[in-house]
Amino acid sequence: MDKKKYKISIVGASGYTGSELARILVHHPNAEIVDITSESHKGKKFSDLHPQFSGILDLTLVGAEDIQLSDLDMIFLALPHGVSMGFAKKWAGSGIRIVDLSGDFRLSTAEVYEAWYKKEHVFTEGIKDAVYGMPELHADKIKNAALVANPGCYPTASILGLAPLFAAGWIDPHSVVIDAKSGLTGAGIKSSSVTHFSNVNENFKAYGISNHRHTIEIEEQLSLLLKKAVNLQFTPHLLPVDRGILATSYARPDQSEVSQEKLEDLYRNYYNGKPFIRIRKEVPSLKDVRGSNYADIYPVWDPRTKRFIVVSVIDNLVKGAAGQAVHNMNIMLDLKEITGLEHVPVQP
Repeated sequence: MDKKKYKISIVGASGYTGSELARILVHHPNAEIVDITSESHKGKKFSDLHPQFSGILDLTLVGAEDIQLSDLDMIFLALPHGVSMGFAKKWAGSGIRIVDLSGDFRLSTAEVYEAWYKKEHVFTEGIKDAVYGMPELHADKIKNAALVANPGCYPTASILGLAPLFAAGWIDPHSVVIDAKSGLTGAGIKSSSVTHFSNVNENFKAYGISNHRHTIEIEEQLSLLLKKAVNLQFTPHLLPVDRGILATSYARPDQSEVSQEKLEDLYRNYYNGKPFIRIRKEVPSLKDVRGSNYADIYPVWDPRTKRFIVVSVIDNLVKGAAGQAVHNMNIMLDLKEITGLEHVPVQP
């Protein structure tokens, strides 16, 4: 077993993603967290911000300008969209490998990014060089990448649920409808009128109808698998739960020789050897993956409507964010993929 310790900095401590990265990395056998940053909470202890770390991780928070770059092996950017790109530009060429958890490098061009995110991109070279960090699809490229764009949480659930069908060319690329639901932590740690308890409790709502920015991320990645343009419908919904994403995807086949047995074989063969994908025989729920890096997928062929129905569930903070980021780190540092990520889902 590799016992080398790699020095890690987490840039952006105040949000859920930063705290979840710390939760995973603090017991990772090959990771040493040397710096955690927060511009608005400099001088406080990390455990002052996140009391669950009291006595476990009491590092003093510093500004991003103060992190010690010498001997640093990996930086995680747990920053908002539009902010990460500046830091990635600043540290490009430093030899320190970066995993960015924002959306700043997930798309194909700066023009596409600016159209969907409504922000100017200041580091277009980074977009060209970044690797989309979905290990089940791009592990070979991730291994040698200097900058990895960690996927969005909704795209992770959606792409993993549909990837085998697109890779095999079994699907009509214009027939796909993705109906996805997320727990409240997907909206981030800052409160708003939308995330206020009285609006979320005993409530359920759709948002971002027809224009959610994760739509283009899903379309681009599935287009790469199919090798032709994909145009799909994606609608997200906000659930009154803490964490988790459940995506139900519907699509028509482009050929007639389909059966439930063939569909299950396709999925099992496609994800063979992928340690965090579980092809289920029954419909999975959010609590089946809560707190873990697993993605549970349930593919169904409906012979009556002649449609594929695929249910995929992930924990949005783990497989949809911090866990996937650490999975990418493991690949980049030539560690076993499962290192530090063998958490059993939390039930109930």
